[in-house]
Amino acid sequence: MEWLDEYEKLVIRMDTPKVVIDNAVCPTATLVQVDSARKRGVLLEAVQVLADLDLSVKKAYISSDGRWFMDVFHVTDRLGRKLTDDSVISYIQQSLGTWTEPSQPAALEGLTVLELTGADRTGLISEVFAVLADMGCSVVDARAWSHRGRLACLVYLRDEDADAVRVAGIESRLAPLLRGDSGASGVVAVPACGVAHADRRLHQLMYAARDQDRAFPTPSVSVESWAERGYSVVTVQCPDRPKLLYDVVCTLTDMDYLVFHGTIDTNFGEARQEFYIRHADGSPICSEAEMQRVSQCLQVAIERRSFEGVRMELRTPDRPGLLSDVTRTFRENGLLVAQAEVSTKGDMASNVFYLTGSAGQAVHQSAIEAVKERVGVDSLVVEEHRPQLYHKTQPDDQDGGGIGLVHLGNFVKRNLYHLGLIKSW
Repeated sequence: MEWLDEYEKLVIRMDTPKVVIDNAVCPTATLVQVDSARKRGVLLEAVQVLADLDLSVKKAYISSDGRWFMDVFHVTDRLGRKLTDDSVISYIQQSLGTWTEPSQPAALEGLTVLELTGADRTGLISEVFAVLADMGCSVVDARAWSHRGRLACLVYLRDEDADAVRVAGIESRLAPLLRGDSGASGVVAVPACGVAHADRRLHQLMYAARDQDRAFPTPSVSVESWAERGYSVVTVQCPDRPKLLYDVVCTLTDMDYLVFHGTIDTNFGEARQEFYIRHADGSPICSEAEMQRVSQCLQVAIERRSFEGVRMELRTPDRPGLLSDVTRTFRENGLLVAQAEVSTKGDMASNVFYLTGSAGQAVHQSAIEAVKERVGVDSLVVEEHRPQLYHKTQPDDQDGGGIGLVHLGNFVKRNLYHLGLIKSW
């Protein structure tokens, strides 16, 4: 029936997100506005697109009435400038303009992912890459996080290097290295299509390894009840850093909470984030124990990517055993790999390592010189990396505001308040 076809077209048009990108609204940032029918996970997808482009979210306003979703982001590039690259703007519009399942990137087609988890120690990453090199495997990409004595690592191998027989051999070689107190091997091979997003999967692996068990609530994260409106209010206050918003939203989403309203603001390097959340079934957090659990999980999610130590970036022609040789040098000099980002494009390898001493202490200059001598000074960039982990209490803000409405004092938040969607602190 023709009228039914027209109705279906209308529904499609209503459900298709509306994306507006404007450089004229804000003098210091580009406005990205997304309006869409409310769907579970839509906020995480929007934040994920911005995070993958290494964009900084300076302010954001999130609002949902349960049926319609409105998001406004003020973003800049990594140098704090407005977005002027047409390819970046086009990518944002195309990515946020459809809420379909993300297609597998062409670069990851034909790859298998090894998911590795276990108790971390100095030299573990080196031993893992040495086993893979010994078995003739080419590492196309890898991501690793070490936090609170736990390691989570994703290693991407070509399918020809990861047939059933080869994978069985890899698992048998790596299992003794990664076996934890429970005796679990911590080695799983899955198709690359099974890992939708590397950073989100690392968060999930760390959460499954219970790296948050030794955390405790800090002044930087609080969870409170707003029973009269049926919300739980999550407040994050800490030094700003890249992908902070993504890490917080990812954690809330994977813990099965929905964000209905929220505000994000950064000022002088400090980030203030406030979220009004409920369970997926629409109920707020009811117990003090659950509030503490949410606070702990958000704290460690922020810490996992907050790092203090030395950043080493290596760009060099790729060759068999390169990762094994580099990480062996770290091990021989007592360096612990806290984070790693490894990628190969064509015949060039781009490897970034975040390093500390074996007990988390500062890296000695002699260790840096030894690494430079082994891999070559021309291909290695070394820099100190010292972000703050926790918010430090400061005197009263100049504008007289605290967390929430009074601090931000913006038009959008005032409107949300008058509509009764959020409360004043």
